[in-house]
Amino acid sequence: MAIVSSRSPATVLVVDDSAFMRRLIAQIVDDSPDFRVVGTARNGQDALRQIHALDPQIVTLDVEMPELDGMQTLGYIMSETPRAVVMLSAASTQGGVDLTLRCLELGAVDFVRKPSGPISLDLALVSEALFAALHAATQVNLTGVQLLARPRFVDAARVPQVMPQDTTVAVAIAASTGGPRALAEVIPGLPADLNAAVLVVQHMPAGFTRSLAARLHLMSSLPVSEAEDGERVQRNRVYLAPGGMHMRVVAAPDGVRRIALDTSPAVWGVRPSADPLFHSVAELYGRASLGVVLTGMGRDGAEGLRAIRQSGGLAVVQDRETSTIYGMPAAAMLRAGADRVAPLTGIAPAVVDLLAARRAGGASA
Repeated sequence: MAIVSSRSPATVLVVDDSAFMRRLIAQIVDDSPDFRVVGTARNGQDALRQIHALDPQIVTLDVEMPELDGMQTLGYIMSETPRAVVMLSAASTQGGVDLTLRCLELGAVDFVRKPSGPISLDLALVSEALFAALHAATQVNLTGVQLLARPRFVDAARVPQVMPQDTTVAVAIAASTGGPRALAEVIPGLPADLNAAVLVVQHMPAGFTRSLAARLHLMSSLPVSEAEDGERVQRNRVYLAPGGMHMRVVAAPDGVRRIALDTSPAVWGVRPSADPLFHSVAELYGRASLGVVLTGMGRDGAEGLRAIRQSGGLAVVQDRETSTIYGMPAAAMLRAGADRVAPLTGIAPAVVDLLAARRAGGASA
């Protein structure tokens, strides 16, 4: 169920092993009339006791803590007393990045980077990101946030080795809040012989998308990588837009369709944004394009999905029940409609079915 909005501020428990960070985060949260700190906890064990005693609506949870770390604590929370959880990540090491991503897969709403430099310089950015995550937490659909089983890793020896080929079919995917968890379900569900390129925009800052791509690669039959500017767009590959950069597909002077990355202004307040990708896919692939809009806040992807459908392409939208936040899918349905609305576990099969129907000459399925 979603947290019920009201005039009363949402209650927050702040968990961090650093007394300084506990005070800082609590002060930031209490500065907003929309939220109220009801307690703090110094580690995972303390957090679980406080959750049972105080029943906060939202928990801000440090990723890296001694004794019971953030991921272990999150596992207990989501299995015993589910609620909206926002991770706080220093992400100063590769291990910290990987742990943060695993927390998102396990059901955390979002993550916020802790201050890494002078507090006076970082505080405004941290506050903005934290309030955005907390507001997302007030809209989370807890029934759609189910603890996932262990990631399914693929034996590389069993994956068919396909010669690289340029593609005539493209699947474009948009995801935001709840996206890493959704992508860990969707991308591994696509077959090695999909016969299409898959281009993904996940709203995420620089420094995390490369690790997300590597993690998805280990789970999937299709090779997954963070996209590089100028590389050829080939079938049976997944390209993830780098954090902080828009990704498009362009027709290069040599006639080859290639990835184009840029740092032009944010669209809908985010970079990367799905709309620039979707518009480019609609223009270059037309009827041979398919757009997918997954969970997330806001309306990114809605205009682009409309462009894909207007060009003759197809559309798949995640349903309300399984979306962590139904903002982006709702906007997509309102603006563009869909050829298929599916639960999270049905997104990959819907993509496969619609592409098969289109290849067979059907207009839709």
